[in-house]
Amino acid sequence: MNYLPVFVNLRSKFVLVVGGGIVSERKIQLLLKAGAKVNVLSDNLSPNLILLKEQNKIIWINDKFHEKYLKKIYLVIAATNNEILNQKIFEIANKKFILVNVVDDLEKCSFIFPSIVDRSPIIVAVSSSGTAPVLSRLIREKIEAILPFKLGNVANLAGKLRNTVKNFFLNCSDRRYFWEKIFNGSFVNYVLHNNLKLAIQNFYSEMKNDSTLHGELILVGAGPGDLGLLTLRGFQVLQQADVVLYDYLIQRDMLNLVRRDAQCICVGKRVNDKKSWNQKDINNLIVELVMKGKKVVRLKGGDSFIFGRGGEELEAIKKIGGNFQVVPGVTAAIGAASYAGIPLTHRQYSQNLFFVNAYSHDFSNVIACLSLSKLSYTIVIYMGRTKCELIVTTLNNHSFSIKTPIAVISQGTTMKQQVLIGTLSNLVELINQSTSPTILIIGKVVYFHDKLKWFNDINK
Repeated sequence: MNYLPVFVNLRSKFVLVVGGGIVSERKIQLLLKAGAKVNVLSDNLSPNLILLKEQNKIIWINDKFHEKYLKKIYLVIAATNNEILNQKIFEIANKKFILVNVVDDLEKCSFIFPSIVDRSPIIVAVSSSGTAPVLSRLIREKIEAILPFKLGNVANLAGKLRNTVKNFFLNCSDRRYFWEKIFNGSFVNYVLHNNLKLAIQNFYSEMKNDSTLHGELILVGAGPGDLGLLTLRGFQVLQQADVVLYDYLIQRDMLNLVRRDAQCICVGKRVNDKKSWNQKDINNLIVELVMKGKKVVRLKGGDSFIFGRGGEELEAIKKIGGNFQVVPGVTAAIGAASYAGIPLTHRQYSQNLFFVNAYSHDFSNVIACLSLSKLSYTIVIYMGRTKCELIVTTLNNHSFSIKTPIAVISQGTTMKQQVLIGTLSNLVELINQSTSPTILIIGKVVYFHDKLKWFNDINK
C-alpha cells in the first residue's frame, strides 16, 4: 500500500495554496467544502477566485512566496508553473512537517487528492496512488451510480438515533444486527423518499421487534436485454435482495449483479413447457418468502406492469399486509424499437401508440376497433411469435392491407438483435426466420429503420 487513506478534519484549519489559476480553483473548492480557511498566495487571481475573495471565502496574499507564510499552516498546495518554486515549497514544508502537495508532481507530494464520491457525511475516496488518475475517476463514476444521492440523509438520521439504539440494546452484537436489519430494510427507502415520519415509525417498530411483517417484495423491470438499460434504482435493489425470482427473458449476466449471498430462483414461463411455473405457484412462493422476512426481488424482463403480471403479484402481497415497491423498467417495445431506429410515434405518420398482447382474449376486438378508427397509429404486438397466423388472419379480416408494413425484432437491444422488415403478407415467413423473443411493430414508422438504424451498425 503506497498511501494510507486517511480522512483529515480541516474545519477551521489554515491551508495555504500557492498559485491563483484554474488548477488552484479545483483544489480550493474542495478545501472550502471541507471547511478549511484558505490563504491564496499569488500575484494575480483567476476570475472565479476573485469572486471567492469578494465573498470573503478566501484570503488573498498578493506577494511572493516566503517561509513566513507557512506559519500556523496545516497543509500547503503548490499549483504554480515554476518548478524551482515548487521544489522550494516542497523542501521547506517537509522540514516543518507540514503536509504538502505539488500539483501533477507525485514525487513532491506527501499527500494526494483522491477521486471523491460525496454523500456527506458518507465519503468514498478512490485513488490509484497517483499512477492513473483517469482510471480513478472512472471508478468513482461507477460508485457514484451505485450510491443514492440522498444516502447522506440516511447516515444523518441514523446518527441522531444512535444513542437510542445504544441504550435499548446493551449488547454490541445486538446493536450491529439491528443496524444491519435497518439499513437493509424499508427505513432507508423511506428516508431516500423524504418520508421521515414513516422512517421513524419503521425504526421503532424494528427496534421493538413487533409482529409486523419485515419481508418485502420489490418488482424490478430488468429492461429488454441490454444490461445497460437496467435502471440505477434496479441495480441498487439487486444489491439488497435476499432472494431474486427471475424469468427466462433475463440475461444471465444480469444475475452477476445480484448480491453474492442472495438466492436466485428461476420462475420462468414458456408456452407448452410442462416444467414452467404457473402464476399461482409464483404468487404463493413470493408470499411464503415475504412472510419469512425476506427481501424478495421479482426480476422481470422489460417492465413489470406491461404484460408482466406485476399487478397480480402485488395483489398477493397486499392480501397479507406485506410491504412492496416497484422499480420501473424499459419495456421491450420502447427498447427494441429504439435500438432498431424505429420511432414508435411520429408527427406525420403516427400520433398514437397501442400495445397489444397477442394472447389477449379480446385481441380480435382490439384490432377491430383500431381498424374502424381514423387515427394515425402504431401497433406493437407482444407475445406474437406463436400467434403469427392468427395475427395475419385477424388483421386481414379487419381491413388491414396485405401491404401493411411490419417489423419483426428478435432479441432486441442485445448483440444478437435481428430486425426483419416486411409486410403483413409475409409476416409468417419473417417470424420463421427470427429467433425468440420477438416483438412486432406495425405501421408506417417501420420504414424509418433503414434510415435511422444504428445499433447493429456500430456492433459490426
